[in-house]
Amino acid sequence: MKNVAVLISGRGSNLKALIDAEQDAYRIALVVSNVEDAGGLAIARDAGIATFALAHKGYARADFDDIVDEHLRAHAIEAVALAGYMRILSPGFVARWSGRMINIHPSLLPLHKGLHTHERAIAAGDAEAGCSVHLVTAGLDEGPVLAQARVPILPNDSADTLAARVLVEEHRLYPRALADLVRTL
Repeated sequence: MKNVAVLISGRGSNLKALIDAEQDAYRIALVVSNVEDAGGLAIARDAGIATFALAHKGYARADFDDIVDEHLRAHAIEAVALAGYMRILSPGFVARWSGRMINIHPSLLPLHKGLHTHERAIAAGDAEAGCSVHLVTAGLDEGPVLAQARVPILPNDSADTLAARVLVEEHRLYPRALADLVRTL
């Protein structure tokens, strides 16, 4: 069983899915947030998982990431899962966790990298949307895709209705992809 850290910035719905699906492949040993009052921290604490939260404002990107890295190493973390972590990582941090850090992104990569993915998919006239789990590399949402799940874009979809259906798939896909990754380490 591998020790995993989950990095969050918000409510923690994907964190909850990862916790609920813990298998013999991984154990979430630490949850880190760059938002000190992120809702996901309460989810982690309720599950008995160690947490570390520190607002990133006032820190150079690399300095902040070095602090996070110290906490990961102190908890013997072997893999990192980004779950709504709304911060671009420094190249040094990405390099240190190369091949051991994944992200869940709410689009069918390589389409719609970055933010506002649901609005952009609808505006583009895409027939389907979905989510992708990818290895984290230095480029934003550019790492190799490990797994995807698809949902149709319905004629009356709004960004919110599409996002809700994609989130259901994220919660199914991410735990499987994380377990698959850690089994290779």
